[in-house]
Amino acid sequence: MRAVTGAVALALAFPAHAHGVRALSDDVGADAIVAALIAAAALAYVLGTRRLASRRSLQRPRASHDGWWLAAGLVVLAVSLLGPLDSLAARSFAAHMLQHEVLMLVAAPLLVLGRPLARWTWAFSQRGRGRLRRALDVWRSLGVWRVCTSVAGACALQSVALFAWHLPVAFRAALEQPWLHVLQHATFLAVALCFWWTVLRPGPARRVAPPAIASLFFTTLTTGALGALLTFSSVAWYAEPETLPPWGLSATEDQQLGGLIMWIPGGTLYLLVALVLAARALRGGSVSARAVGAG
Repeated sequence: MRAVTGAVALALAFPAHAHGVRALSDDVGADAIVAALIAAAALAYVLGTRRLASRRSLQRPRASHDGWWLAAGLVVLAVSLLGPLDSLAARSFAAHMLQHEVLMLVAAPLLVLGRPLARWTWAFSQRGRGRLRRALDVWRSLGVWRVCTSVAGACALQSVALFAWHLPVAFRAALEQPWLHVLQHATFLAVALCFWWTVLRPGPARRVAPPAIASLFFTTLTTGALGALLTFSSVAWYAEPETLPPWGLSATEDQQLGGLIMWIPGGTLYLLVALVLAARALRGGSVSARAVGAG
């Protein structure tokens, strides 16, 4: 509980720091919305935890453990979206890629390890929980829930989102329109949450691990292909004429650095998680969000 409360304070503190750096930036309103959503997620987690604890016995270490994961994820989310990295991302494609990698490869799995869905649900009133159940039933009847929570569906959604938002037209539009930029980041975070939930879901390792490993391997190939394409391209697809990249890089070099950031760290992390899952499957143990995070 202390960890999540601290995450709220950090989420509210980062916009003040970022606005001090950027003065009267056009996306101040977008930053305020992002900060409010992060703070709301943390407060809902605290409220839901208290309500659950009053209705059934929860093991204190387990609840605290999950809370630390969630708090870490929210802090990483605030740092990536509201800190100096976001300011630098407006000038540098490489910094923008680093921001996306932090969102999808660090913040998303940490949030999944926090297992917040039940606690967020219990933050609502009884009537609100009933409405959520009815909305979920509609999603299930339409097949949306099945697609988002299946290994193949989540993997496909993440790949499609990555390639769609990295089309030059879409990427430039997101840089020019603050609300579209927020939508881009929200899309990346949403599909990454679905992806990591399918990879880190609890269950017998020999049953859960094979499809998760296949999903990780496929994602390594697709993100690696996009990263390699950016790295070896001699044309700056995303460069803005009036914007000069930092560190004395040309627009093409900045794009190539961004491709390397997407290609190497991302692929390495996916492969490491796949190796952990394979090791647990060979030992015949069980896969859980907590076990994979600790392993």
